[in-house]
Amino acid sequence: KKKAGDPFLKKEWYDIKAPSVFGTRQCGKTLVTRTSGTKIATDQLKGRVLEMNLADLNKDEDQSSKKVKLCIEEVQGRNCLTDFHAF
Repeated sequence: KKKAGDPFLKKEWYDIKAPSVFGTRQCGKTLVTRTSGTKIATDQLKGRVLEMNLADLNKDEDQSSKKVKLCIEEVQGRNCLTDFHAF
């Protein structure tokens, strides 16, 4: 019988940094499974597409109906650097 464990014990939080064109740089957090064996956590993050509200990124409530997709390009320490992906 397999031992039941909490899957969140094997996860780590990473901060998401938006591109510098937006007013807010720190725009959220994301979860990833810890590095184990050949599965490296940073490789699992790269290429991940995130959907953000434009009002949150620019601190402008008039843009609340628009969403922006950001793609994680690079991981530095616990920070995920993103680039614009799509509207």
